[in-house]
Amino acid sequence: MNKAVIIGLGLIGGSIALELRKRCGYTLWGIDANPAHINKATALGIIDNEVDYEAIKEADVVIISVPVHITPQVVAKALDYVGEQTLVFDVGSVKERICKHVENHPNRSHFVAGHPLAGTEFSGPESAVYDLFDGKVMVLCDTEKSHWKHLDKAIEISKKLNMRVKMMPAHDHDLHAAYVSHLSHVISFVLGQTVLDIERNEQQIFDMASTGFASTARLAKSSPSTWSPIFLENKKHVLRSMEEYIKNLQNFKQLIENEDDENLRKTIKEINYIKKVLQK
Repeated sequence: MNKAVIIGLGLIGGSIALELRKRCGYTLWGIDANPAHINKATALGIIDNEVDYEAIKEADVVIISVPVHITPQVVAKALDYVGEQTLVFDVGSVKERICKHVENHPNRSHFVAGHPLAGTEFSGPESAVYDLFDGKVMVLCDTEKSHWKHLDKAIEISKKLNMRVKMMPAHDHDLHAAYVSHLSHVISFVLGQTVLDIERNEQQIFDMASTGFASTARLAKSSPSTWSPIFLENKKHVLRSMEEYIKNLQNFKQLIENEDDENLRKTIKEINYIKKVLQK
């Protein structure tokens, strides 16, 4: 029976564990710095039991799903313990620093840098769900540095999770992720802050909030322990995306200030094209 070590038993790590058991029949071992997460994941049947890093040499795959600011060190430590057949597969949303950190590790070829483009605003083992990855994309980065047999295993696991696989350089991934993922979280957090600053009456917020507000502010419920490291690790690209957003926001504000109905309608119509892009 195949064995997997899951390091980090939150939403993504826990959901991958559930799928590896359901779709692939894996035995699941867990590592987490939070004892409460180990206990919860065991109680929920996400893992079979807790192990330490020594168990990695017996594992077929190691999934690393920890906050991105500690992922480079965790990946390097896991690579220290790999057996001949062990794949080390990280699933964080910032890739370039991780890839640079382990580029000269003697077991670098065992490592595949991945990012499943899936998630919810919830966190912890209790947030793990089945089918989270159905129809989503798994991005694999700097794959030329991974041994083909470990890369094949990462692709196989991704497809077993019913994901489509896309490959790109780590730098390109981080740039694109800043615009299509990280910026949306920034906007949601700041929207939440703006409403809380102005609307002091919580009942008023609840009564007046439309479905549009709820969907836009949904990401503001996301964990700070997850997202603060992401923003800081991908600082260069996140700041660039924010500058572009602020420029567009200022232009939009100017149209409203000038009561420029014609150009406001034209701008909104042009932005509506995003609907076609997202339907591809």
